[in-house]
Amino acid sequence: MAYLCGVKMFCRFAALVLLLPLLPGCLSLESDEEKEAAAEKKLMARHDELMARMDELYTLRQQLGRVPDTLAAGRQRRALLRADAAMMDWMHQYRKPADSVDHARTLAYFGQQQHRIDSVGVLMQHSIDSARVLLPAASH
Repeated sequence: MAYLCGVKMFCRFAALVLLLPLLPGCLSLESDEEKEAAAEKKLMARHDELMARMDELYTLRQQLGRVPDTLAAGRQRRALLRADAAMMDWMHQYRKPADSVDHARTLAYFGQQQHRIDSVGVLMQHSIDSARVLLPAASH
């Protein structure tokens, strides 16, 4: 009897070990539509975060317009303008995929757009940081 219990326990353990690699696939309960919605939500959250900083770009550009017109100040104004234009370009080219577009293509599009909007964010941050460094030095 003890032998049979041991065999049953071993069989249960072996079955568990064999099924364990399949577990992550079973736990992924998110539908294709939910994955697409999550990718779009993340993308739009980044867009909204950057849009909230557009006033900052404008304000810094205005402040740089009031400092002596140096090569560095002109360069910074143009950098801020490029960041602004990059955001506008992203918004003008973005088109949410139609519901009829294949799931894999939709996710790939959202991934590509995430990369693009993140690049816009890097450009914005760099131009804002550089302008802030220049402004105190230029006002003296």
